[in-house]
Amino acid sequence: MTEELDPVFRALADPSRRLLLDRLFEEDGQPLGRLIVGLPMSRFGGMKHLRVLAEAGLVTTRRVGREKRHYLNPVPIRLIHDRWVSKYAEPWVGALSVLKAGLEGTTMANGPKHVYEVYIRTTPERLWQAITDPAMTQRYYYGTTVESDWRPGAPMTYREADGHTTIVGEVLEVDRPRRLVTTFSFPAGETASDRPSRVTWEISQMGDACLLVLTHDDFDGETATYRSVEHGWVPILSGLKTLLETGEPLLIAFPEPVNA
Repeated sequence: MTEELDPVFRALADPSRRLLLDRLFEEDGQPLGRLIVGLPMSRFGGMKHLRVLAEAGLVTTRRVGREKRHYLNPVPIRLIHDRWVSKYAEPWVGALSVLKAGLEGTTMANGPKHVYEVYIRTTPERLWQAITDPAMTQRYYYGTTVESDWRPGAPMTYREADGHTTIVGEVLEVDRPRRLVTTFSFPAGETASDRPSRVTWEISQMGDACLLVLTHDDFDGETATYRSVEHGWVPILSGLKTLLETGEPLLIAFPEPVNA
């Protein structure tokens, strides 16, 4: 784990790179030219810093038309958090982080709203199984089991242990074991009226590891669904990585709701 996180620490050690991450936190999905406006660095310098951040997994990129946009990937930072924040401190840390984000607020750019990257020491076939096998999703996806025959046009459902449906969708694209695209909807509560969004899982073999890129997009702006999943994917991806690399689920103690 230490060697795996070394590139993250090196990337975060430079104040200019931390400033770029701050810019992406404030407004995700920026092209290079807009990202470095007003910063004490040249376009070439910005490219070099972004390359280091991308190699550490802290930034990912997507083409939107002719533009190359950059997105903050918080998964490596979460892995650092999980290593040193105990399950006893987690409720306090989580509650204070939510409070800070709620008071300060953030803005997001158009285009893909959530883009995450994580390297997992496994094979594409094993990773595909973990994404599509209900016995495995139950161990990292908030205790839910996924149901589908994974054919284009087929329904997809995530259910809790008592049979309650939490997520519904439709399979849009299947390229086993490299790419899976589905729609995504919460069928109850304030999210029920939102148009289905889209989730794309992309798997690339990188030597003994796989690079998993998850993109959750096609929102109609900052909808209730967008807000609901904003902090939800990181624990899922962290749990998926832990499960495949250790065989054990990742136990996260989430903070209790704070009464008004």
